Amino acid sequence: MRLDRDCLPAELATGAFAARIMTADGPCIVGLLGGAAFDLTPAFGTVSRWMEEEDPLGAIRKRGAPMALDLDALVANSAHDARDPAKPWLLAPIDLQAVKAAGVTYVRSMLERVIEERCRGDASLAAAVRIEVREIIGDDLASLVPGSAEALRVKEALVAKGWWSQYLEVGIGADAEIFSKCPPMAAVGLGAKIGVHPNSAWSNPEPEAVMVVSSRGCIVGATLGNDVNLRDVEGRSALLLGRAKDNNASAALGPMIRLFDDGFSLEDVRRAEIVLTIEGRDGFALEERGAVGAISRDPTDLVAQMIGAHHQYPDGAVLYLGTPFSPSKDRGAPGMGFTHREGDVVRIACARLGALVNEVDRTDECPPWSFGTGALFASLTRRGLPRP
Repeated sequence: MRLDRDCLPAELATGAFAARIMTADGPCIVGLLGGAAFDLTPAFGTVSRWMEEEDPLGAIRKRGAPMALDLDALVANSAHDARDPAKPWLLAPIDLQAVKAAGVTYVRSMLERVIEERCRGDASLAAAVRIEVREIIGDDLASLVPGSAEALRVKEALVAKGWWSQYLEVGIGADAEIFSKCPPMAAVGLGAKIGVHPNSAWSNPEPEAVMVVSSRGCIVGATLGNDVNLRDVEGRSALLLGRAKDNNASAALGPMIRLFDDGFSLEDVRRAEIVLTIEGRDGFALEERGAVGAISRDPTDLVAQMIGAHHQYPDGAVLYLGTPFSPSKDRGAPGMGFTHREGDVVRIACARLGALVNEVDRTDECPPWSFGTGALFASLTRRGLPRP
């Protein structure tokens, strides 16, 4: 895998960003402002604590220590197969935050979930079921406001036909599907391997915009995510969602958090387009793209359903917003659709957020997760950080 400056956000010289890097001494948190780098580790110790500031952006200059940072070398050294462990590399840009995800927030992916359910996880049935589902449901659900009176009428009509689904319930019903993607500290970053369980025969990436949220429920920035999913496992039963979603190296985030400022806001996220490319060792290639703004629930609604009076996250949280699409291009026999193979290089890109690039491997062949919360605090204590 070769990583270069194309992975970095296009406006790196003018925007504000938060990054997390591994050094020989341990994890460090870095603020990037106007192209200059600042070490925030002495001030805050963790990204989650930094994001709790009333003004995370202002804290970069006020509390950060200027530092030299070779971004080209940092990105290149983030590739898992070209890494010099004595030199710094990018980690997932969060640490203690809860890692949450919203599902079935786009009509296109909602219909794919209905197809999974009807197939009972058998990918060989997907093409025929996809046609049947679209003939009955169609694509016009995009105009429905979840939880509205019109959505309720559609639900009643589909129930009468015997076509109601748990995925339609969370897709157009009042309550969103929000689940835990992985434990804090388990997400991987740019250049890392991402894991697919070897027992799965039908898996795919889920390219998503990800909200970075403080414990107060304030959205302070955004990044990119890959919600790696085992479609056959989830298709067998929604009660297997944890097994389908939370596996070793199955959550990727990065390359950085873009903090909201005068030049980049939540409205820019809504207007963004996400581009997915996959290149396989077998010569397979795929490119698809989707608009974040095609989402059926606004990001603020999803965040409000995640955090509030009924559920708190004292270290903050990140929320995957859901994928605009699930790849369905045939790989191999006609009608079999897409599934991952070992060695796939997955690139999820958005010009203003950068590109998250990872290589697929078996979950038991990806590096085991060994650096958790205890290891982080042991590292900070050893270095006498943070300093008052």
